[in-house]
Amino acid sequence: MTSCLSETGPQGAAPSPALRVAILGTQGIPARYGGFETFAEQLSTRLVARGHQVTVYAEADGPPPADEFHDGVRVRYRRRPHWGPASVLAYDCASLWDARRGYDLVYMLGYGAAWACWWPRLFGTPVWINVDGLEWARSKWGRVARAYLRCMEWLATKTATRLIADAEAIAQRVRSVYPRSAPTSFIAYGAQEVRAQDVDPQALSAWGLKPGGYLLVVARPEPENHVLEIIQGYLLHAGALPLIVVGSVTDATPYQRQLQSLASERVRFVGGVYDARRLQSLRVHAAAYLHGHSVGGTNPSLLEALACGSLVIAHDNPFNREVAQGVADYFGTPAELAACLQRLQARSQDDIARLSQAARDLIARRYTWDGVTSAYEALMRAECLGRAGEAA
Repeated sequence: MTSCLSETGPQGAAPSPALRVAILGTQGIPARYGGFETFAEQLSTRLVARGHQVTVYAEADGPPPADEFHDGVRVRYRRRPHWGPASVLAYDCASLWDARRGYDLVYMLGYGAAWACWWPRLFGTPVWINVDGLEWARSKWGRVARAYLRCMEWLATKTATRLIADAEAIAQRVRSVYPRSAPTSFIAYGAQEVRAQDVDPQALSAWGLKPGGYLLVVARPEPENHVLEIIQGYLLHAGALPLIVVGSVTDATPYQRQLQSLASERVRFVGGVYDARRLQSLRVHAAAYLHGHSVGGTNPSLLEALACGSLVIAHDNPFNREVAQGVADYFGTPAELAACLQRLQARSQDDIARLSQAARDLIARRYTWDGVTSAYEALMRAECLGRAGEAA
C-alpha cells in the first residue's frame, strides 16, 4: 500500500500532507489541444503551488525523451505508437503501467483504457477515472468502437476506486445506470474570466470582422454538436450579422459536405483557431455565442464563452442547462433557434450588459479554477489519508 508523503508546515503548525499525484489520459502540457489538456495544466500547476508533487503523462512520437518540468509539474513522456484508432489505447496503457506504483493517486482522464486501471490498484494505488460525458454516443465512432466504449464505461465503474464527473447530470446518470458502481463525485470544470480590455480587437481583422458584428459557433463538425441545425436556424432568421463557424470543416464526411454546401457570405467557415488569444478575441466580441453540444458533461467551450461575457444560445439539454442556467436562451429545433435570435435582436443594450455580467458572475461563483482545485485537493486528501489510516 502506498502512503502519503508529508511536509512540515509553518513553525508550530501541524504537518501538511503532500500528495504524489499522476494525471493520465492527455496529450500533455502545456495545453495546446482540447479540454482535458487545459484541465490537466490548470489543476496540476495549482496543486504544485499548494505543495503537492504532480506528474502529468504526455505523448511522445517515438522513443520518449527524459522527463521535463512545466511550472513545477513533472511531465513524463510515454510513446504513442501509430496503430490507428488503437494508438490512444496503447498510449494510455503504457502510462498506466508506468504509473502503477510510486504515487498516492492515479487520475485517468477518460475511460477508454478502463480495463488496464487494475494495474495500479494491484500495487495498492487508488485510481480515479473521469467519465467524460457520453463518449460512446459520439457519431464519429463505428458500431464496434461504440460497443467497446460502452463496455469500458461499465468496466470503469468496477476498476476505479472513485469516478469523477464534471457535470452533476453525468454523476446522476452513473449512479442511476450503475447503482453498484464505485463512489461517484461531481467536481466542475473551470474557466478564467476574460474581458474586452484583455484581448486585442485587431485580431478580428484577420476575418474582416468588427466587435459586435457577428454570431459565433465553436465546435467540431459532428452531428451531436448540432452545427447543421444552428446554421439552418440562423438562415431562418432575417438578421444581418454573419455566422462565423470555427472548426475544421472539410469534405471528409457526408455531414461535413452538407455543412459546406451551406457556406456563403452569411455563413462563413473559418477553420480551426488554435491560438487561445485569437479565440478569446472572437468570443469576447461576438454578438452571441451559439452552442450546440449535447453529449458531453460540462463543455469547456460553453464555460469559456460565459467567462468572456458572451450572450449564449445553447442546445436544450440537461448538461447545458446545468451550466448556463438562466443566463442563456435555449433551442431544440432550427425554428426555435430562429426565435431565440429574434429575441436577441430585440434586446436593449442595458439588457445585453446585464446578461453579459450575469454570465461572468456565474463563472466567478461556480467555475473558477482555484475553486475546482480546492475541491479536488480536499477529496484527494480524504481519499489518501483515509487509506493511509486503514493501512496503519
